[in-house]
Amino acid sequence: MITSGETFAEMLEHVWHILPYALTFALPVVVLGGLLLWLLRNRSLASSLTLLVIVPIAATITGVLGVSGFMFTPTLTTMLLVCLLVGLVIVPAAIVLGHGIARRSVWESDARERERAAEASRRELVAWISHDLRSPLSGIRAMAEALADGVVAEPGEVAGYAHRISGETTRLSAMVEDLFELSRITAGALELSMSSVALSDVVSDAIAGQTPVAEQNQVLLRASAQARPVVSGSDPELARIVRNLVANAIRHTPPEGTVAVRIGVDGREALLSVDDGCGGIPEDEIGRVFDVAYRGTQARTPERFGTTAGGGLGLAIAKGLVEAHRGRIGVRNSGAGCRFEVRLPLATP
Repeated sequence: MITSGETFAEMLEHVWHILPYALTFALPVVVLGGLLLWLLRNRSLASSLTLLVIVPIAATITGVLGVSGFMFTPTLTTMLLVCLLVGLVIVPAAIVLGHGIARRSVWESDARERERAAEASRRELVAWISHDLRSPLSGIRAMAEALADGVVAEPGEVAGYAHRISGETTRLSAMVEDLFELSRITAGALELSMSSVALSDVVSDAIAGQTPVAEQNQVLLRASAQARPVVSGSDPELARIVRNLVANAIRHTPPEGTVAVRIGVDGREALLSVDDGCGGIPEDEIGRVFDVAYRGTQARTPERFGTTAGGGLGLAIAKGLVEAHRGRIGVRNSGAGCRFEVRLPLATP
């Protein structure tokens, strides 16, 4: 115990003399630890925190051993044991703490990325929908004003305007229905009335409904079934999935092209595939196919005049409905176009 100023001053002077020797032995450990931290900069946060704890302890032990000349006196042995015991307690705590902080950091980073992606998707959706709503509304307004002002008076012309207004109204209704369906899916408010459904019957009804559209666009629409799987699902939502996929395929297939729908069974899953002739999707965009408002018309065959373009929500809705059925949906380039594949769990007997 220090009791006088001289004893304390002598101790400080002694420490001042041995400090350079201790630093000489400890510095290489610190440099090596810093190098390891730099090499592990892209690794887990837990490893970095653990290394940050180990390096000071190792540097202290190395400095003490260097100053003592590696002469293990009782005092030195006691100090080393204390350092080792401290290390045995602190290092596991640092590992546990590091893993916890790393998981939280990853979760927060993923949450921020999801939030930014969702916000970008919302802005893109608003831009697409605003643009798509403006076109039919402008047409309806112009035709309604022409009828009200008497610019169009001939019965044939009036009937033609009425037919076009009806078509634009149908298009608007479909877009509003898509928005409502998408909002139910994203909000988790979609309620499915599950039952055993023959997938081939659902596909047949969807094909029958889309055949006039295919004929109008000069596209050959055909279906084949290698099996007749029965899935557990909701009939209206399953029909919506098939209808959206087939309508998308027809829209992007050029005249004289073919849209092929196939049904089969793969293990314990029902397999539905839709092949089109869109010309393929660039690999850097294929991961965005199911994003809200994505249409990729620059990468795929341009839509023909007179076709009814959707709001870019059909594939996003199909993906949400498939996942609500505990299924999977994917897309890949195949032949002269793309192949969309839907996998749904088979109904239990």
